[in-house]
Amino acid sequence: MNRTRIVFFSIVLLALVIVGVSLIWRSLNQPQALTVTSRGPIQVRVITALPVEPWVRAAAKQFNAERHTLEGEPIQVEVIAMDGLAALGKWDRDEFGILGERSLEELSEAEKERLARFPTVWIPDSRYLVELANATYKERLGRDVFLTDGEYRARPLAISLFAWGIYESRAQVLQSRFGEINWKTIHDAAIAKGGWPELGGRPEWGFFKLVVPNPRKNVGGLAAMIAAAGEYYDRPDISTADVTNPDFQRWLGELMGAVTDVSGGSAYTAEDFALFGYSVGDGGQLLESDLLTNMAGIQTRWADPLRIYYPKYVTWFDFPFTVWMGPETSALEKNAALEFEYYLLSPEVQRQAVEYGLRPANPEVPVTGENSLFVRYEAQGVRPVVPRAEAMRSPDREVLLALLRWFDLNVAQR
Repeated sequence: MNRTRIVFFSIVLLALVIVGVSLIWRSLNQPQALTVTSRGPIQVRVITALPVEPWVRAAAKQFNAERHTLEGEPIQVEVIAMDGLAALGKWDRDEFGILGERSLEELSEAEKERLARFPTVWIPDSRYLVELANATYKERLGRDVFLTDGEYRARPLAISLFAWGIYESRAQVLQSRFGEINWKTIHDAAIAKGGWPELGGRPEWGFFKLVVPNPRKNVGGLAAMIAAAGEYYDRPDISTADVTNPDFQRWLGELMGAVTDVSGGSAYTAEDFALFGYSVGDGGQLLESDLLTNMAGIQTRWADPLRIYYPKYVTWFDFPFTVWMGPETSALEKNAALEFEYYLLSPEVQRQAVEYGLRPANPEVPVTGENSLFVRYEAQGVRPVVPRAEAMRSPDREVLLALLRWFDLNVAQR
């Protein structure tokens, strides 16, 4: 082969290599078809107070089954039951793990895992717990983390009052002896050294036994002590000085001396009341919805019916739906939470709340509708419209801490 042919074939070979490389490069850099990668379900994690947890959980199950979406993505609601005071303690101690001034890259793997489970929503028992959490974060972050106005504001979902639930036979004896059922009556019954026979009751009843939830497990126990203080001072608000008053402490100590098995009780006091009857107590001031949802169990297990009475100073829980306003949850998650809030406030789901003994927040829904526990147990004393309602005012943090400290020192350790 002469030199001319060698040069010719070399040029042809080089051209083929260039064309081949060009084709390979173009195939690798062809624009791909436009696809949208799914981000998966939008997770809404809801920390929920114990009295409304069965209703909220049932609504969440229904909501998830109906496959609600936001911006094309499915919404998945997860309900986590937690007592309001226990949740407040976790917010105070930052156990949910806020970002604060840090970026995501600065977190450890354990902190990232905890952040992935950060609550989107908190439904506490009462809005004053929200205000207490805000006060803590105001000091820590310089701003509120739960809003009180605007679209994302804390909004009540339902209402339940505190009422007396007392076995009818015992209530008749107390009314015959003292007239009215109130905290002073209960106190005098509690300190009767001769027990029920001294009060006019049967010897086999023993001594009067008071039902009050353990405030370290159920915020209802704290509400009961606040209501007792209100009647002791005959006014709807109490101060730290009122709690530390030696005369009041002696009176409260005598009253709480009639509570049986404080430390062994569960967070579900009304349920215990229904299950174990007279051995748990003769009566106490409990949440109306808890009394109503356990009324059927009480009536089928125990011959003596339970009667409901309303106190002079009424304490109520309003269960506000409260969206966390921080970078720990995304805008999409916050808006998905609002979708679930609107669902809970819809007439259909509010009617279901009445079946759980809750008073609906939606004014379109009557308390006396179909399957209403307020109608079914009207003969037991429950009132769709409470005849008198002087509300106990929400206590501040110092009053709560003083009562809890008194309880720890004087009742929990006995």
